[in-house]
Amino acid sequence: MTKPIDPGALSVRLVLEHPVETPDGQGGVETGFAALATLWARIEPVSAGAGEAAGALQRRVTHRIWLRARGDLNGGMRLRKGARIFALVAFCDPDETARYTLCDCEEMTP
Repeated sequence: MTKPIDPGALSVRLVLEHPVETPDGQGGVETGFAALATLWARIEPVSAGAGEAAGALQRRVTHRIWLRARGDLNGGMRLRKGARIFALVAFCDPDETARYTLCDCEEMTP
């Protein structure tokens, strides 16, 4: 069983966003994001690293983000804290009690 967390530890305000497709006027679609909910969360940095891809330096920063339990999360969603964006990679109920959702996220860089 996961050690209970203090509800006061959910002290960061995040916006949950979901992908929205809109016609681009040329037969395709443009994918944007729309706010779905504002949530209290706890962000824990997990790892940071850098590597090269396509001749450019790429950094990779991962986080573990705790939320109150939600049943509406799915792939493609993301969390936003101001200008910082966290892509949902995976999520689970860490102790199967339906109290919290633990999200593995990767911070996206422009």
